[in-house]
Amino acid sequence: PSSDCVMAEQLCLSDSTCNATYRTLENCALAKTRLLSLDHDSRVRCLNAELDLGNSSLLHCKCHRRMKRQEHCLRIFWTVHSSMTDAENNCESPLPSTVEHWKTDYNKLAALVSGKICSQLAGDAANPCLRATHVCNLSKKCFRLRTDYASICTKGAGSEDVCDRRKCHRGLRNFFEKVPEDFTKRILFCPCQDEFCGERRRKTIVPDCSFQYNTKPNCLWLLDSCLEDHICKSRLADFQQNCQPVDMSPDGCSLHNHAACLQAYMGMIGTPMTPNYVSNSSVEVSLWCTCENSGNQKEKCDQILGLFESNKCL
Repeated sequence: PSSDCVMAEQLCLSDSTCNATYRTLENCALAKTRLLSLDHDSRVRCLNAELDLGNSSLLHCKCHRRMKRQEHCLRIFWTVHSSMTDAENNCESPLPSTVEHWKTDYNKLAALVSGKICSQLAGDAANPCLRATHVCNLSKKCFRLRTDYASICTKGAGSEDVCDRRKCHRGLRNFFEKVPEDFTKRILFCPCQDEFCGERRRKTIVPDCSFQYNTKPNCLWLLDSCLEDHICKSRLADFQQNCQPVDMSPDGCSLHNHAACLQAYMGMIGTPMTPNYVSNSSVEVSLWCTCENSGNQKEKCDQILGLFESNKCL
């Protein structure tokens, strides 16, 4: 079984041989982060150091969703895998591909919303997104964390001030990481029959701050921003692994696990590559970016955008 990378690091650092190998890999990862070119001997030394960890629990460690010190854990994972792998080339995901099941009081709260006590909330039956929001409001944790990110993401939006996108993203990650998926999935993926409901669904993540820029950047710029961030890099690898489309598959997914793909999609929200619905009248999603003026990297750019826009699995 895969171990926690934080625990695996502690075990490695207590062993002199493993410690020395790990320190070598830290230098290799640092050089890659700073885009420093390594000579032939240095590249060989990095590859050998990674191979030397073959018997170490570090090589197969993972970083579990909702864990404490997640960013530190992901830094360890990418340190160990920095020399031989790359997130943009479908690297193994550092996040275990298991969909979490929560025993929540969602159904009890939903019944409360539907009952006489909340009969004044008109439109619940016709608007599943409104209903999901009302149910969230009855859960202290869901209400608090949803209010937190909504407050942060709306500051400065629609005025001359620019919202703090970094804080907005952090608030969104908090919400989707800490609130049980029974609530978050119903809010994000609520089925809509009209545009009023669709608009509420599209605005779930406060797109004016979290999703849109004044002008659409190139998708390769978004990718570069993502690969410089341990959290985004890890979640992109997770998304690529769990949402890999296959034409011949009945459900369009290589792993035949649609729930894991939706979980991986939610993981991208609150990162530099935050996706969202493109309109109020469809379930199509996209990144806020363009592949115009990509030059000889147009094909690579189209692949990144296509992961979201034309992904049969998603």
